[in-house]
Amino acid sequence: MNTARFAVNCSILFTELPLLERPAAAKAAGFEAVEFWWPFDTHLPGDAEVDAFERAITDAGVQLIGLNFAAGDLPAGDRGLLSSPDTAREFRDNIPVALGIGERLGCRAFNALYGNRVDGFSPEAQDELAAENLALAATAAGALGGVVLVEPVSGVDRYPLKTAADAVAVVDRVRRQSGAIGLLLDIYHLTVNGDDVSTAITRFADRIAHVQIADAPGRNEPGTGKIPVDQHLADLATAGYDGWIALEYKPSGSTAESFDWIR
Repeated sequence: MNTARFAVNCSILFTELPLLERPAAAKAAGFEAVEFWWPFDTHLPGDAEVDAFERAITDAGVQLIGLNFAAGDLPAGDRGLLSSPDTAREFRDNIPVALGIGERLGCRAFNALYGNRVDGFSPEAQDELAAENLALAATAAGALGGVVLVEPVSGVDRYPLKTAADAVAVVDRVRRQSGAIGLLLDIYHLTVNGDDVSTAITRFADRIAHVQIADAPGRNEPGTGKIPVDQHLADLATAGYDGWIALEYKPSGSTAESFDWIR
């Protein structure tokens, strides 16, 4: 199995195991790289929690290539902290924690979920706040040689970034202050939202900083749905993308069996 270009998202794969056992399971399955959503219950975890997470990565012998900033309560529908006046301070306080983990583990890509629209604040005010906070994060990440990622997301009506163009507009706005920001192109989310993935790859090739894949419908492994994943990967290669391809899908069976498509 050629896993050289693929990374495992250990927040959605290997969920049959405790979180800290998943990096070792990814290594045993033949992968050299992993990524995580924010792996803690709070935006300010204790030192012991952070140390245990970092040891799980290093002891497994895998590279952490992607980490989300704290994004709130995902099961409850939260999708980020940075654009809401009620939670923006939590995001700012989380920046040095996430980047500290990245610095120690060699991770240089940090996904900043944009946040849902909230009542009582105009979209324009939220977008202004988001730009300020993303610029803070991108400046800090850039000092480490890293990049902040902006992602279109499906399944949450109040999340305003649906298409690649939506996210790129945010990226370009923030780039006036810091260049360390780029598009996270998630083939599944874009497809579900009705975006044209092939056009997005061609149009925004110079903004794509990270790629995630799953099939649709179902968000399972490639080959279980109707997305032409192989074609999109070929389009990305033609467009010059040579970074990691992160597997961010829900296995239709066991995690181990879900990797058969890679062969």
